[in-house]
Amino acid sequence: MYESFSIIFVLAALLSYINYKWLKLPNTIGQLILALILAIGVICMEPILPNVYNYFCDIVLNTDFSHILLDVLLGFLLFAGALHVDIQELKKQKWTVLIFATIGVLISTFAVGTGLFFLAKMVGISLPFIHCLLFGALISPTDPIAVLALLKTANVNKSLQLKIEGESLFNDGIGVIVFTAILLFTGMDEMMDHGAQNIYLEIATLFAEEVLLGLAVGGVLGYLGFILMKSCDEDHFLSSIITLAVVFGGYSLTKMLHTSGPLAMVVAGLYIGDAIKRPSFNAITKENLVGFWYILDESLNGVLFVFLGLAIHLISIESNSLLLLTAFSILLVLGARFISVALPYSLLKHTEHSWLNTTYILTWGGLKGGISLALAFSLEPDLSKNTILLLTYGSVIFSILIQGLTISKLVKKLH
Repeated sequence: MYESFSIIFVLAALLSYINYKWLKLPNTIGQLILALILAIGVICMEPILPNVYNYFCDIVLNTDFSHILLDVLLGFLLFAGALHVDIQELKKQKWTVLIFATIGVLISTFAVGTGLFFLAKMVGISLPFIHCLLFGALISPTDPIAVLALLKTANVNKSLQLKIEGESLFNDGIGVIVFTAILLFTGMDEMMDHGAQNIYLEIATLFAEEVLLGLAVGGVLGYLGFILMKSCDEDHFLSSIITLAVVFGGYSLTKMLHTSGPLAMVVAGLYIGDAIKRPSFNAITKENLVGFWYILDESLNGVLFVFLGLAIHLISIESNSLLLLTAFSILLVLGARFISVALPYSLLKHTEHSWLNTTYILTWGGLKGGISLALAFSLEPDLSKNTILLLTYGSVIFSILIQGLTISKLVKKLH
């Protein structure tokens, strides 16, 4: 795994350089496009250079994308993203963020799942309803990594940016919980055979462990981390080491406690990011800390987006009907996203001149990314893995390339 990860890291740096010199696109999008071109080129070389193709396959497979993202990269990327969010401004959007990250995810999950069930029948593909709901759960959360990378280059006003940032930071943790809860339903018969009395109690327990405990652990980690940083803030580099320990140790702790690592890292990052803005905290130490996490964030983002491009050869298209269903599912996911934003948002008080225009931007800016794909990779084959993987990959690539490249134009037109 180390060798594979090292090669992908080198590729990320090389493709980032090519994008900087010639493509001049937002870095993550440029890396994704170049990685796609590279992967397609290697696939086309299979008949001529089979050894090169097999070596390439081994690199991608040995990296174990689902494990690397969910268990390693995600904690660092979420902490880095949360560190730069203004928590005082975010509090002004707390109800919007809370509703989008909970009710919005649930609405979208069931809208996508129900729609996919009937669309699959329409094109002649048999997909159990519970499998359709799994796809709905993994594709509904906006991806914080993709969203935060995009917002660095998109000209979005502060209020709208905080809505998108806040939602993306929290709803991936909620999405993973919804996904896990639906997985419990897929194994309901087996659970009943082993004496499980109430699957709803299992889901309630899961929510308490993952969400409530995750938020609490994140708060404690952020508080203790800052106390240590404040006691040595004259050492301009030790604070960065302490934050690394918060992420390394904190994420491992959440695994031991069976709680949500993503939510814990978001809360810890928000707390520390707000705390270091205090006038009493050493300004040079703060500058070094922010710079350190910016570089780490950019580096790991590059690895993630390069892998997204290289992963295309792991996707199999078994029929034209499946390809047609993929195209339909992209539209379905966008429609469900609009409904899941418009319904709750219409009930809130808002200051925008046109809340509908804001809804359009929130819909188009709700990018999907690596978390959705990692969850799809984690499925067992008997849960329609190949089909769900293709649908997920199609939505993720469309989201990042098409929505990501045009969101700035949409913002300019509507705002």
